[in-house]
Amino acid sequence: MLTVKAPAKINLVLEVLGKRGDGYHETKSIMQAVSLFDILSFEKSDRLEIGCNVPALRSADNLVIKAAEELREKTGCGGGARIRLEKAIPLDSGLGGGSSDAAAALVGLNKLWSLSLSQKNLAEIAADVGSDVPFFIYGGTCMAEGRGERITPLPDIDGTYYLLVRPDIKVEAGKTGRLYSMLGPGAFTAGRHADNAGEQVRREHKIRPHLLYNAFDKIALYAYHGMEDYWTRFSAVVDGDIHLAGSGPALFAVMGGRPQAEALQLKLGSNGIKSYVVASLGKNEA
Repeated sequence: MLTVKAPAKINLVLEVLGKRGDGYHETKSIMQAVSLFDILSFEKSDRLEIGCNVPALRSADNLVIKAAEELREKTGCGGGARIRLEKAIPLDSGLGGGSSDAAAALVGLNKLWSLSLSQKNLAEIAADVGSDVPFFIYGGTCMAEGRGERITPLPDIDGTYYLLVRPDIKVEAGKTGRLYSMLGPGAFTAGRHADNAGEQVRREHKIRPHLLYNAFDKIALYAYHGMEDYWTRFSAVVDGDIHLAGSGPALFAVMGGRPQAEALQLKLGSNGIKSYVVASLGKNEA
C-alpha cells in the first residue's frame, strides 16, 4: 500500500490586488505548509473509489476524485485505485485540507500508475483542479500569485511553531466568495506586503511577525458569526498578533517555540478552545 501525507497550510501573507476581468480576484500571498496532516493511502483497483473517516466526503464530489479524474484525462491513463482518506485537518477551516488532499492524490497516483510525471507537470494539472492545489505539489514556503496557481518556491523558513485555533462556528457554503464580495476598494493592495515578506525569507529564512498580513482579518470579525468572541479569547492568551490562516475561520499566532505553544494550548483548552501546535515544514518534510 502506498501512503502520502497531505499537510495543512497557513497564509503568512494574503493580499488581494483587485478584481479581474474573469470575475476572480488577483491575489498575492506567501503560503506555508505546516505539520497537521491528512493521510491518503492508495491501492490498485479496477475502479476509482474513495473511502474516508468522514462520511460526507465519500463521494464523487471530493477533490481527491476530481484530481484523479483530471490526471487520467491529461495522461490517457485508464488506471483505477482504491483510495482511503483519513481526515485530521478541520473541515471548512481555511487550512487548505481539500486542496492538499487533491495534491496528495496527484502525487500518489503518479507513483501508483507509474506515470513518471515531473513536479512541474503535476503542478500544471493541479491548477485545473483548484486554485490552491499547485502550492501543495511544491510544499514548504512559496509565493502564490494569480488565483493561487502561479507558484514560486522560496527558501524554507527555519523551524517556526504556530498555534492554530479553528473556532467552533458554522461556515456557510460559498464563504470565500462572500468574503471577497465584502472587500471594498480600500482593501486592495499592490503586493508590497508579500514582496517585503518574501525578500526577508530569501535573506533570513524567516518572516518577522510585523510583516504578516491578511486582507480578510478585519472582515472576518463580522463575516463569521461568533468570530469576535474567539478572536478576543485567543488574543488574551498570546503575546502578539493573531491572523486568519487563509480565508478563515481558522486563526493562528506565531510562537517562540514548542514549549510556549504547548503551554498556551493547555491554557486555551482550560477555556474550552481546541487548538493545534504545528511547525513549519520544508519542501521535503511532508
